[in-house]
Amino acid sequence: MTSAPVYMDYQATTPLDPRVREEMLPYLRERFGNPHTVYHAYGWSAARAVATARTRIASLIGAGDDEVILTSGATESCNIAIKGAIGRDDSRDEVVTLTTEHPAVLETVRAIADRGGRTRIVGVGSDGIADLAELRRAVSGRTAVVSVMLVNNEIGVVQPVSEVAAIAHGNGALMHTDATQAAGRMAVDVDALGVDLLSLSSHKMYGPMGIGALYVREEAFARLAPVVAGGGQERGLRSGTVPVHLAVGFGKACEIAVEEMEADSARIRELTGLLWRSLSESLPGIRLNGHERLRVPGNLNVSFQDLSGDAVAERLQESVAVSTGSACSSQGASPSHVLSALGYSPAEALQGVRISLGRFTTDEDVSAAAGAFRELGGNA
Repeated sequence: MTSAPVYMDYQATTPLDPRVREEMLPYLRERFGNPHTVYHAYGWSAARAVATARTRIASLIGAGDDEVILTSGATESCNIAIKGAIGRDDSRDEVVTLTTEHPAVLETVRAIADRGGRTRIVGVGSDGIADLAELRRAVSGRTAVVSVMLVNNEIGVVQPVSEVAAIAHGNGALMHTDATQAAGRMAVDVDALGVDLLSLSSHKMYGPMGIGALYVREEAFARLAPVVAGGGQERGLRSGTVPVHLAVGFGKACEIAVEEMEADSARIRELTGLLWRSLSESLPGIRLNGHERLRVPGNLNVSFQDLSGDAVAERLQESVAVSTGSACSSQGASPSHVLSALGYSPAEALQGVRISLGRFTTDEDVSAAAGAFRELGGNA
């Protein structure tokens, strides 16, 4: 039996932490109540479990419990934030975002444009960091919401969200950030960031797939129109029965992150540095994509000379699991829109390989991966 490849695609998804799984199991067996049922103990038990989960999620980002709206994932959270902001006030019909955003934001913005809404998509520098001067020119009194992700899902750069929020608020707009790739990997505080809306995803931080959250600052609720109608759950913004077992798992993942993130991130940063030094010293022509320092622990987005990202991933598929970009938009070989935004040619934008480390990455994993990459370089 062949051994499994070393997993280095933590930005696509993370393994379910065993402690999370154990906390979820009772809600897949005997604690099966509907949290919205108020007439008996099964419903009460489920409601308490969801309330505990909401508190844990809120604690991770410095929010109030009532400001956390549970969703099916970050994609839905981004849709609710952006479409909700556009849908409430006819005098504010504009969205401003970056060229390097995740498809959950870019496709939502394009859908708004297709319906006649105003959209402005702002560029970034060659390091992937937002062009704040261009953002200032783009945001106006017609802007309903500015959406800039905290950590880029491909190149891992950390955006100056608090500075962007100041620009948005200076023009009376709401500020949204997709913090999917940041939460659990670095400190995220909604007040320090100055955001009104923030999207999260459970499965990017060792929780279950199928659940996420949208933080909505209390003052911002009145400025959002509901996107999913129904029974009025989640303060009317996202109707539908909350999946208790998923909420419990997400909450436990957040609790673990609060307790262990600092030590986890330090160890992951050290392992990432070790891997990058090994690759850069042994593979001539390798290039790190994105800002060298302003990046989340665990991310390396690299390009290999004369090899496409797809070719690298395919050659390594039995030894190291990596990807070429967003797991939510992998539709075959096409230039990365993120690398294209950095000024790369179409051929160069096909070369990016995303290597991402996480909680369960070991020293031995790094050593094995480095060897596989060196062998790949020797056979190029």
